[in-house]
Amino acid sequence: MTADPATAAADASTSTGPTAAPARREPPGGRGAWLAWGIGVTVYVLAVVHRTSLGVAGVDAAARFGINASALSTFSILQVLVYAGMQIPVGLLVDRHGPRRILSAGLVLLTAGQLGFALATSFTPALLARGVLGCGDAMTFVSVLRIGSRWFPLFRNPFIAQLTGLVGTVGNLVSTLVLSQVLHSAGWTATFGTTALLGFGVLALVVLVLRETPDSAPREPLFVRRSARVPDAPRPVAPLPPVPSVPGFSLRDQIHASWREPGTRLGMWVHFTTAFPASSFLLLWGMPFLMTGQHLSRALSGALLSLVIVAGMGFAVLFGQLMSRRPGWRTPTVFAVVLTTGAAWAAVLAWPQPGHVPMWLLIVLAVVMGSNGPASLIGLDYARPVNPPERVGTASGIVNMGGFIAAVLALFLIGLVLDLDTPGGGTDYTANGFRAAFAMLYLPMALGILQILRLRKRALARERELIAAAVPVARGELAAP
Repeated sequence: MTADPATAAADASTSTGPTAAPARREPPGGRGAWLAWGIGVTVYVLAVVHRTSLGVAGVDAAARFGINASALSTFSILQVLVYAGMQIPVGLLVDRHGPRRILSAGLVLLTAGQLGFALATSFTPALLARGVLGCGDAMTFVSVLRIGSRWFPLFRNPFIAQLTGLVGTVGNLVSTLVLSQVLHSAGWTATFGTTALLGFGVLALVVLVLRETPDSAPREPLFVRRSARVPDAPRPVAPLPPVPSVPGFSLRDQIHASWREPGTRLGMWVHFTTAFPASSFLLLWGMPFLMTGQHLSRALSGALLSLVIVAGMGFAVLFGQLMSRRPGWRTPTVFAVVLTTGAAWAAVLAWPQPGHVPMWLLIVLAVVMGSNGPASLIGLDYARPVNPPERVGTASGIVNMGGFIAAVLALFLIGLVLDLDTPGGGTDYTANGFRAAFAMLYLPMALGILQILRLRKRALARERELIAAAVPVARGELAAP
């Protein structure tokens, strides 16, 4: 397999000198790469378990804390808001301090947040615990992407990103298949407390075993002065960087340089538009919709949520291979996913008997929403080629916050509409209330489509410009300034 020229631009993009040095060697891949990535993705799986655990406990949480739909939405809204707000700071921290430190800090916060949620008996402490959990969750995905970009050849990055998302869905499966049943039998504190304690074992794995780059020592001290760390391999030099990498380049400059690339902004809006329908369904409102709105059993509702996740695993493999081999199919794939998702929801919401949507249509909806998460990761493939390695974490953070901002908006709107439909409060939601609530999904979807249409030509033109300038560097030749 040959490298996509777009990825060559990503590998050849940071300085302005009178002459350019030959590009550094490709990351090695191999067993060491898979081991490092495997440790990182284990942290991500645990984070997804914590993130989605509330999705199977929404009804239980409403009863435990005595809250209505809007207050129940607040749990997920705060968690996702913290996650989204932390993406740019986390990207900067990963770029400056490396993923091992950030993953370790994330695990500490994840464990503290989940323990706090397990022990909480009132709304406010539980809400604060979800905020801490969201902060820890925010530190995982971008860190794993950074590990992958430093260990695997660049043309494999789209596949590794999709594979990371695919393996992360195991956390969703644990929530829907295991936690939902354990919660029913073991109770609230035992269920959430046990999942929290898993963080200690994973933290030991990160601290003792993880090598974040091929050139780092197996057990490099976790907290050392930056000057004492093992230096990375020399960076590639390119004649046409988006923003020169110079001494004194501030954090603000780093964010601005990433944001001003239209590919970064396009990637964020792709993530915004594709991810949130499945996110809002899995994070909170899928189980109440199926159990209360469609009168399904807990087991059958959990099976449909699991189908969303299993379908996502299949789409992740498909999109990962497709984007690695055919980057020109990025935009058509994104639009196909968005339009198909909109059509599937339209069929469910327009069904003449809203509380009795046939099982075959619910299965179709679940399979279609399985494509949402993998499609959102295509947004990273727009940002990666136009940002140099020093900005990959920052740019990935900007992209990754898009879908979570949309999820916050969707969660808020759904909860608000459901409260309007049940003015007395409680969880006696109606089928017609869910129909009106999920119709709110079309608002962020329409906004995202407009932004993608506005940015795509400019972003692709910029990408072609950088590819054309980087071709000599990709061949290992010297380039004129």
